Amino acid sequence: MEQEPVTGRVVALQANFCRVWLDRAGPDHQLELLCVRRTRLGKSGQQVHVGDQVSLDGIDWAAGRAAVSRLFPRGSRLERPAVANCSRLLVVVALAQPEPDPVQITRFLLAAEATDLQVELVLSKVDLVSRPALEAWLVRLKGWGYDPIGLSVATGEGLELLRQRLVKPGITVLCGPSGVGKSSLLNALIPALQLRVAAVSGRLQRGRHTTRHVELFALGSEALLADTPGFNRPDLPLDPTRLAALFPEMREALRSGACRYRNCLHRGDPGCCVGTDWDRYPHYLQALEELLAAGGSGTARRTQEPDVQAQRTEVRLDRRQRQPSRRRLRQSQQEGLSPPSPSD
Repeated sequence: MEQEPVTGRVVALQANFCRVWLDRAGPDHQLELLCVRRTRLGKSGQQVHVGDQVSLDGIDWAAGRAAVSRLFPRGSRLERPAVANCSRLLVVVALAQPEPDPVQITRFLLAAEATDLQVELVLSKVDLVSRPALEAWLVRLKGWGYDPIGLSVATGEGLELLRQRLVKPGITVLCGPSGVGKSSLLNALIPALQLRVAAVSGRLQRGRHTTRHVELFALGSEALLADTPGFNRPDLPLDPTRLAALFPEMREALRSGACRYRNCLHRGDPGCCVGTDWDRYPHYLQALEELLAAGGSGTARRTQEPDVQAQRTEVRLDRRQRQPSRRRLRQSQQEGLSPPSPSD
């Protein structure tokens, strides 16, 4: 009788190994195996990401080892952070230590919106600011088109409300600037983790990187959370003409009317239905000008990936551009000739 293949999900990448949670327990009730990746995957251009569903072979149940032999097609893929098959993004922003920066927050939200995934927004460390300051930020971000949750790991405020949003099936990716408390938030949601955390730099008020790689953690039976390394300047989306659709407040304005010109870039020109009297208009202009100055060549973070087979292009040196060898140079010098040109 043919045995069913052993399958599972990659939950972490560590050096040349990946940890895989099994879809079904092994003969000795194993739930996790430490795996290498078959060479043929790399040769065909397939990279294993956290969140991938994989098939295993060469299993040594006694040693807890196996090899990833196949990647199943992905429903989505993020490039930064590299996570496959994610369902939603949770952008975490601190209200203190470090201080919130509207431009930085906007860049993170734009990068999140560009993935076409569900976007949630959390304001952490609310215990470090006054109640009026918190309310002001909540009202401001609701004007941006979001329904943020204010929470405090220290007091527990907002944790249960966030948990209710995250226990849905699928992978939620936590992202945000360094030092906003993503690891502390995971420790509060899943106390058994005890992830390492660090204080914010006192002089520069910058976050310190405590998460070095992407890793999945189980919040519920089918709900997974991905902790990711923090970074402070996410890339903007690729197409300047698509930028407006990444601002919820602009999407709402465009739904209620149409601009005079189809190729309108919404810079306050006559006939533009978006206008300039809204909070993030300066941030929109800044992002737009940055993309236009770069020739519209920003880095997109697309999520749709219909085929896991990637094509690799081998770069070869043009024969006509090869440089003369040292032997030929020495020979020319001895003969009193001029050095040969690269095209010789």
